[in-house]
Amino acid sequence: MSALAPPDLLQVRDLHAAYGPIHALRGVSLHARAGECVAIIGPNGAGKTTLLHAVTGLLPSRGAIRLDGRSVAGWPPEALVREGLALVPERRQLFATMPVGDNLLLGAFHRRGPGAARAVTEDLASVYALFPILKERVRQPARTLSGGMQQMLAIGRGLMARPRLLLMDEPLLGLAPLVIREILRVLTELKGRGLTLVLVEQNAHAALEVADRGYVMETGAMVLEGAARALAENPRVRAAYLGGHVE
Repeated sequence: MSALAPPDLLQVRDLHAAYGPIHALRGVSLHARAGECVAIIGPNGAGKTTLLHAVTGLLPSRGAIRLDGRSVAGWPPEALVREGLALVPERRQLFATMPVGDNLLLGAFHRRGPGAARAVTEDLASVYALFPILKERVRQPARTLSGGMQQMLAIGRGLMARPRLLLMDEPLLGLAPLVIREILRVLTELKGRGLTLVLVEQNAHAALEVADRGYVMETGAMVLEGAARALAENPRVRAAYLGGHVE
């Protein structure tokens, strides 16, 4: 008998969101089990970023959002962060003139109480172990880093929230191939530690390589879902997103 699947950490059901008259999400549903990496791929304008903004409370939405079985629909972003949900936003959104170390500490802004200072120090050490280059640049302003280093910093800032669920919006965008390989290595390591990851990415090949399962999103709706390997071999996905051909 096969082992039982881990429980869902994130459940989204029939989610709708709009920008004025533009209906950006049309009944989107997805789930992410504890400890797995879920990829969401699709073209520009599909609604992928909108979905993350709705889940994280940055955009009003209608539908069910549950975190570890608990309804969190309508919660403000800061409350969701305290519950263990963190977002690495598209284009990083770092504080450009602040040093690397201060940008990382901002990720832990909500952590208070006995033992918090020690835990934050431990998590800083963990981030520097994942990205040693950041430790070398700890006093350097974020704006002076390369694009790849800035992305490492954005991921590190997200980890400083000590999340149970980390959502990432286009973390590979505009990066050199060697940096992409390094980011994928880190994501694989984080997944191995039990962190649940939801990865929105236009680089479908890389996203499906690291993911356990995936969704294909088009025009505000999920049109395909399945195991990452199955999606990577799907003729429709290969033709549209992986440079393959429909046979």
